[in-house]
Amino acid sequence: MTARAGVEVGGTFTDLVYVKDGVITVAKAPSTPSSPDIGARNALAKGGVDLAGLDELAHGSTVATNAILERKGARVALLVTEGFRDLLLLQRHQRQQIYDLHYEKPVPVVRRRDTVEIIERIGPDGSIACPLDEDAARAAIQELLASREFDAVAICLLNSFANPAHEARLVEILGELAPDMQAAPSYKIAREFREFERASTTTLSAYVQPVVGRYLDRFEASLSEDGFTGAFSVMQSNGGRMPAAAMAENAITALFSGPAAGVVGAVRQAARSGFKNFITLDVGGTSTDVCLAPDGRPALAPMTEIDGLPVKTPVIDMATVGAGGGSLVWADDGGMLRVGPESAGADPGPACYGKGGRAPTITDAHVVRGTMQAAAFLGGEMDLDAAAAAAAFQPLADRFGKTPLEIADAAIQLAESNIARAIQRVSTERGRDPRDYAMVAFGGAGPMHAVRVAEEIGLSAVIIPPFAGVLSALGLLVADYARFAALTDRQPLDAKAADVVRGHMTNLEADIRRHFADHGLAAPSRFQYTLDMRYRGQAFEASVELSADELPGLNQAALEEKFRAAHTQLYAFAKAPGEPAEIVAYRAGGSLPPPAFPESPVTRAEADATAISLYERGGQHTAQMLSRAGLSTDGDAGPLLIDDGLATVYVPPGWTASLDTSGNIVIRKEG
Repeated sequence: MTARAGVEVGGTFTDLVYVKDGVITVAKAPSTPSSPDIGARNALAKGGVDLAGLDELAHGSTVATNAILERKGARVALLVTEGFRDLLLLQRHQRQQIYDLHYEKPVPVVRRRDTVEIIERIGPDGSIACPLDEDAARAAIQELLASREFDAVAICLLNSFANPAHEARLVEILGELAPDMQAAPSYKIAREFREFERASTTTLSAYVQPVVGRYLDRFEASLSEDGFTGAFSVMQSNGGRMPAAAMAENAITALFSGPAAGVVGAVRQAARSGFKNFITLDVGGTSTDVCLAPDGRPALAPMTEIDGLPVKTPVIDMATVGAGGGSLVWADDGGMLRVGPESAGADPGPACYGKGGRAPTITDAHVVRGTMQAAAFLGGEMDLDAAAAAAAFQPLADRFGKTPLEIADAAIQLAESNIARAIQRVSTERGRDPRDYAMVAFGGAGPMHAVRVAEEIGLSAVIIPPFAGVLSALGLLVADYARFAALTDRQPLDAKAADVVRGHMTNLEADIRRHFADHGLAAPSRFQYTLDMRYRGQAFEASVELSADELPGLNQAALEEKFRAAHTQLYAFAKAPGEPAEIVAYRAGGSLPPPAFPESPVTRAEADATAISLYERGGQHTAQMLSRAGLSTDGDAGPLLIDDGLATVYVPPGWTASLDTSGNIVIRKEG
C-alpha cells in the first residue's frame, strides 16, 4: 500500500495522518459534533488527501460514546428469560458514591415496558431445564413489534453463555417476523457469565449498532462519491482495527476507539528510544486518558464502564479524568476551585478561540500563564485571543481575591494533580510501581502537563513522540487488525485443567480465524491467551497471561505457579500451594500487523531560541522558546517551551530536553 490515511475524531479537533510514498502529512480540523463525518472530511481535505488514490482509510470516532452519553441511540427491545424482566434495573448492590444521599442507580438504555419475558430455561451447565416455547415467544415478539417501533432487539437469556441454542432460535424467529430488524444476541457479543454485565453489554451494543451503522454507511458513501475504493477500517477499544463491515456485528467494540489508537501509536514510537515500560498520557480537548504499558504492551481489561453501565468487552485498560484542554474551571458551592468534568468542547470552545466561549478552561489558563504562546498555536494557523482568556478568569479571580494569573496557575496545578491520581489508579492500585516507567505524552495538551505530572509521581523520564498532537491518528495506521473472543466454563485447577485450556483456546482461535476470513483478511499471525482465575469462593478473578509457546507444554503445576504470581501482584499475597482454585473464563486474541509505517524523519536545525516570559508554580520565569528541530542532542535545560507544530512542550526548571536519533524528545530529570 502506497497511500494510507488515519482520521481520528476527537471532542475538539479531528486529526489526520496521511502517508503517501513514504511521505508523512499531518493536519488538524475543528470537530463537528453534530456530524462527525463532516469534520473528518474537512481534515482529509486539509491534508490534501487524494481519495481516489487512497489504498486504506483507518477511522476512529466518538460516535458510539456520544450516542450513550447523550442518550441518542436506537430504540431497543430486550428479550429475557421468564422471571428476569427487572435484570437491568436490579443491577448490583454496590453504590458508585456511597456517601451521596441522593445517589441513583445508572439508568439502563432499555425501558422496563420494552423488556419481554420468554418461556425457556438453560441450566448453568448448558442443559435445557425448560425448552423454548416457540409459539409463546413468537406471539410475544409479534405483540411487542406491533405496539411500538424499534430499531434493534437485544436478546439475553439466562446461562446462554453455556448453551446459546435458545438465543440462536430467537434470532431466527425474529428474522421471520421482522427481516429488517437488527438482532443482538448476547452469545455473539459477550459470551461470559454474570447476567447483569452481559445484559448491559448486549443492550448497549444494540443501542449503538444502528447509530454507528448509519454513520459508517453515510461516511463510506460520501468517500465513494469522491472515488475512494480502498479498505475502510475502524479502530476498536482493544487497540486493534477491523474492517468497517465487522462493526455491523458488535459496534460496542468501537466505544473508546480514539483513546485506544493513541496508546498504540505512543507505545510503538516511544519503544524506538530504547525504553521498556511506559505510562501513556493523552490530554485532549475534553478529557485525559492514562494507560500502563509494561514491557511495551498496553494492559487489557475484560470490562469497562460508560455512564455507570458495565460493558463486558476487552478494552485497553485506561483511566480517564475530565482534565482536557477544554475542561471548564469553576468554583463549587463550598468555595473550592474545580476543573472539569464539563468541557467547552469544539463549540463554543475555550474563550481564547474567539468562537463565543466565555467560561474559563485549561487552554485559557495556559494562554494566561504563557505556557501556551498565542502566536504559536497550531503552528500559527489559528489566532488565540489572550485578552479574552484573561477576562474569562476575572470572575473567579474576584471571588478568591486573586489575579487571573494566579487562578490560571492554580487551575493547571489542580488538573495535574487529578491526572497524577488517575495514573495511580492504573499503576500502584494494580501492583505496579510507576517509578519503573517512562511517561509518553501526546495529544494537543499532553506535552504541556507531562513533566510536572511525572515529577509528582516520581518518574525521571518523559518522551514526546513526533506528531504528538495527532498521535491518535498515527496510531490508527500502526494498529494491528485484531479480534478477541472469550467464553465462560468453570474448571477446577486439577490434572485435567491444562487439557481443558488447550481445547477451549483451540476453539476460540478457530473462531477468530473464521472472523478474519469472513472479512477478507489474511489469517492472524499472532495469538495471545488469558485465563481468568480465582481461589474457590472468591468473587473476583485475576488475569493470567499465556504465550503461544507456553500452551503446548502447559500443566497443572505451571498453571498454579502463574496464578499465584498474578494473585500476588494484584493482591500482595497468595495462598499456600495446593489451595483449591479454578479457571472461570478463557480469552484469546488474534492479530495481523498492518504495512510498515515509515520512520519519522529527524530534522535538525541551528538553535532558534527566543526569550519569553511565563508564570508557573507561583513564580515568573524567563524561558527559551525553540522548535523541535532546534533541540540539541546533548540536552537543553529548562525552563523551555518547545514548539512542535501541533503541540507545545513545556520543560520546567530542573529538567533537560534532547532530541534523539528516533525523532523523540526525551526529557530527563537533572541530578
